[in-house]
Parts: sequence; structure tokens; C-alpha cells
Amino acid sequence: MALLHNRVDKKILKKELENTDIQRTTLSFYKYARIGNVDLFRNHFYLLLSRANTFGRIYVAHEGINGQISVPSANMDLLRKLMNEITFLKDCRFNIAIDDDGKSFYKLIIKIRKKIVADGIVDESFDVINNAPHISAPEYNALTEQDNAVVIDMRNHYESEIGHFEAAVCPDVETFRESLPIVEDILINNPDKDIIMYCTGGIRCEKATAYFKHKGYNNLYQLDGGIIEYARQVNQLGIENKFIGKNFVFDERLGERISNDVIAKCHQCGTSCDAHTNCTNDACHILFIQCHQCEEKYGGCCSNKCHAFMKLTEEDRRAHRKTAVFNGTKFGKGRYKASRGDLEV
Repeated sequence: MALLHNRVDKKILKKELENTDIQRTTLSFYKYARIGNVDLFRNHFYLLLSRANTFGRIYVAHEGINGQISVPSANMDLLRKLMNEITFLKDCRFNIAIDDDGKSFYKLIIKIRKKIVADGIVDESFDVINNAPHISAPEYNALTEQDNAVVIDMRNHYESEIGHFEAAVCPDVETFRESLPIVEDILINNPDKDIIMYCTGGIRCEKATAYFKHKGYNNLYQLDGGIIEYARQVNQLGIENKFIGKNFVFDERLGERISNDVIAKCHQCGTSCDAHTNCTNDACHILFIQCHQCEEKYGGCCSNKCHAFMKLTEEDRRAHRKTAVFNGTKFGKGRYKASRGDLEV
């Protein structure tokens, strides 16, 4: 079955987005469900969302759907109406972005995946829908005031580096799959504790709590709607904010500020900074934190090697990139090697 795609050059689409006056709203959503014909659903959903002029990136699998999108703000009601046409998405929660300029996406991409959250789990009896109780922001604040609570960040190291909850355990991992055995060790060592898990919008905690519940662990909780919904409730209810720093997001913004605290440092000079960027050298493209001064000094590159590479002619770059190895050549995220005093890497 042929899949539907937007084939317009991305540079043209980005320019169109930058020049438009149309106000757009960025949001995320997900739903675990049992989707039979994934190809058919994917194409139907593409056509459906196109009617609301939707941009974004969506993953579809037999286990459900995960999306980060933007729509013209005037089309929010239309988007809800269209998604309600799909039974399992009826009244699905929209996690509305907090720090949003509407420039998060410039075209609609829907990809088919084996899973919407890669986990490495091969247990066929595991049911991701049977997860742990959800707790609201006020409930989270009350529960974490108790000495019996252990808070676990289910995100990756480059996400928690710029922002996390107070006293949270933040595993030094690059993928969700890597975090599962580390989290299980925490559960083993804290059998009588209340375990609270959180992530960006809730999708990873849904799966993690279901998995550990399946394995027989108790006293599990998940933050309802993740950091995004927590921040919304904090603002709406005027309650204490226990999240420190920025919330990493997987779109052009790369982060939205939740508190004024800056807890990270520029990977190149060590100054206080929490601005993620991708190396300007597309042959590298590693994700790292860079302050404005280092951005000017290194031309938005992660190292002197990438900076020098970008000064070559296009012809020389094409020749060199066949054999050159950069920080991001192996597609790592944030495993930054060219740190202070070692920018030749």
C-alpha cells in the first residue's frame, strides 16, 4: 500500500512557516490501543489530519499512536472533531505546549513503527494497557512530601539534564529500553516505597508502570499527563511547582521553560546554559548544549573539527564525509565528546 507524504522541499516549507501570520498551537497526544491494519489506519489518519492543516510527527504501531503536532489555532475544534471520528481517540487528551511560538513543525509526517515506544520487551503476555494509577499535580505534590516516596524520571539523560523534579532519580540513559533494568534495580532496593514515575507527556510511564506491574511490583504511580500536564495544573491551580528548569520537547523548540532555574551548563565553555541545539554540520548533527558565545565562536558546531569541515567547499565536504567520523556520526544524542579543553574531537 502506497503511503501518503508531503514531498515539498523542507527549506521551502520552513520559509513558508516563518513568513506566515497564522497563529498555530503545538500539542502532543498518545493512546495505547490495538490497531489491526496499521498501513490502512496510517493513510486514513494522514488524510484526516490534513483537513485541519496539521503539521507534526506521528508514530503509529499495532500498540497505538504517539503524536506531536501543531494546527492553526482556529482549527483546534476541527482537530478535536476529526480525531473523535476514531473510536479509541475520542476525547483523547491534548497536552498543549507551554512555551510555544507555533513554529514547532512545518509539515505532517506519519511513520509506521514496530512500537510507539521502543522497549526491548519480548514477553507476549505483557499488556501495556494494564498500567498503574494516575496522579494529578496536587496529588503528586502531596505524595512527594512523604518520606516514603521515590520519584523516577523515565526520560533520557539529555532531557533530565536541563530539567527534572526535585529529588528525582534520573537514570543516565539514552533510550527508554536502557532505563528499564536500571529502574527495576531501584524497585528491588525499595520494596516498601511509593514509586512515582514521570516523563514528558505520560507515554513512557504508561508503559513502564504497566510493565513493572506485570512483573509483580506494587505501590506504583504515574504522573498524569507528564510534565506538560503538571505544569498546566500548577499554573491553573496556583500550587507549588516542584519541577526545576526546562522540559525537553521533541520539536524545533527543543525545550519549554517550566521554572526560571537554569541547571545545565554549556558543553563547550561550562557557563550556565540550558539551550539545546544540533551541530550545524549535518554530517554530525549531534544534540548538545551551547551558549550564545560558543555558538558565535564555533559557528553553531560542536567541535573545531566540525567547524573546519563547514568551512570547506561543498565539493570537498561531499568527499570528506564518506570517511570522516564526527561526534554524531553514530546517531548518539547528547553523548558529547568535544567538551571543555578538547574541542578537537
